[in-house]
Amino acid sequence: MAGTTKIKAKLKDGIVEVKALATHPMLSYQEAERAKKEPNFITYVIAKVGDKVVYEASTSQFLSKDPYLKFSFKGANVGDTIELTWKDLKGNTDVSSEQIK
Repeated sequence: MAGTTKIKAKLKDGIVEVKALATHPMLSYQEAERAKKEPNFITYVIAKVGDKVVYEASTSQFLSKDPYLKFSFKGANVGDTIELTWKDLKGNTDVSSEQIK
């Protein structure tokens, strides 16, 4: 599942606003039990610009399918690359990146 997250990052007035749409089924424990499948949902998300962590979150089964993330931060420039990584319950990871516009 490499590079399945769509990212938009725009710099305005010194603040970078990031919008990201992750592609993931987000199967909670209850849904998995009904479907007789293993639960699987995103448990951790981190975003970096270079070596600097600009966003980090531990998540749970209560995010919707294909979760949408929105956050902002200071300290980056146009042309810098933001890298967003998530990890799910099964250990799958996705790393996506986009240049800040």
